[in-house]
Amino acid sequence: MRDIAIPAARFRWQTPVVILVCGCLIGVLGFGARSGLGFFLAPMSLENGWGRDVFALALAIQMLLWGAAQPLAGAIADRYGPVLVMSVGALLYAAGLAAMAYTTTPAMLQLTAGVIIGFGLAGSSFTLVIGAFGRLMPPQWRSLAFGLGTAAGSFGQFLFSPLAVALMNGIGWKNTLVLFGAIVLFIIPLSLALARSKENGATAKVTSVPDQSVKQAFAEALGHRSYVLLVLGFFTCGFQIFFVSVHLPAYLVDRGLPVEVGGWTLATIGLFNIIGAISAGWLAGFLPKRYILSFIYFGRAVAILIYIMLPPSAVTTLIFGAVLGLLWLSTVPPTSGLVALMFGTRWLTTLFGFAFFSHQVGGFLGVWLGGYLFERTGSYEAVWWLSILLGVTSALINLPIVEKPVARLAGQSA
Repeated sequence: MRDIAIPAARFRWQTPVVILVCGCLIGVLGFGARSGLGFFLAPMSLENGWGRDVFALALAIQMLLWGAAQPLAGAIADRYGPVLVMSVGALLYAAGLAAMAYTTTPAMLQLTAGVIIGFGLAGSSFTLVIGAFGRLMPPQWRSLAFGLGTAAGSFGQFLFSPLAVALMNGIGWKNTLVLFGAIVLFIIPLSLALARSKENGATAKVTSVPDQSVKQAFAEALGHRSYVLLVLGFFTCGFQIFFVSVHLPAYLVDRGLPVEVGGWTLATIGLFNIIGAISAGWLAGFLPKRYILSFIYFGRAVAILIYIMLPPSAVTTLIFGAVLGLLWLSTVPPTSGLVALMFGTRWLTTLFGFAFFSHQVGGFLGVWLGGYLFERTGSYEAVWWLSILLGVTSALINLPIVEKPVARLAGQSA
């Protein structure tokens, strides 16, 4: 039997505030360094004589492997705690960033930026932080903590996007990659705040349900219609945000805008996503989460449609970044909240990790198709329109989701 009603046991110094602050700092470092990789597309491609599809394929592999490894990393963290997983992930992440600086062939780029960083992100990203918050935070803190943790990643984007541009202008893109690799190593000491004092993850007994194996948890989730709809909708989130984060800087240069506009636009997205993610986490505490998700996906589709129909300018681009920022990662709090509501927190990191795999498959296609279609058509137009179509589709997909615990948990509560 395992208990589900109150948080996992913590060390005395692990107050909710300590957990929240350290988890948010991990989100800043983990998502921030990765969000700046799009700025390396142009200089790396120019120096090595590559088309944009080469760099795009490497980052697409990163998206796919990050997502594919996420359920495994989540299962290990759910079983043994997140510290070891995050430490190994941070080491791989740092090594991949530093090794990118010395990449001279497409195969090397796929290994460093694709495979190594992809696996590193699976072990050190905000997904594990969300899972740790779900296990360690008091129930009344969870929705807001999910929002703040997601917002922290957005602040990382706000911080690292202009920082990447400034550093590349000052010390060169190679040294910038090495420096980013050194910075993400701070994830290792910060992860200690997410440890559980009982590594089996047991909680003080209030209400008990039969323990589940990870295989049983997956079988239950994949047989649950609302979870499947949630996972399918999350695909669109990855497609849209990673296409924009990787290809928007180059898209703006193609339209005659200076590269700095791309940096400040991604920074604006990150800044406004802090508002969006916190607001979504707060709203998810008392509004139907499926309606929040539908609004976000439909709002993105409308924002993209308006933007691509307008003539290019720095002002319209920054406004677009602000609107998109409000809807950027604000999908994460209601999505993770729905997983916790439906299945409890025992395998939260694992099941949210599987949903995140769908997100990353979308990211893979968004990044790869952006580069592939650009090289063949000379334009990103087809991918922008596909992003709009997917946004509307996901808005509809989320509406039938049923927001209640599965029978296994509902029966125990009754």
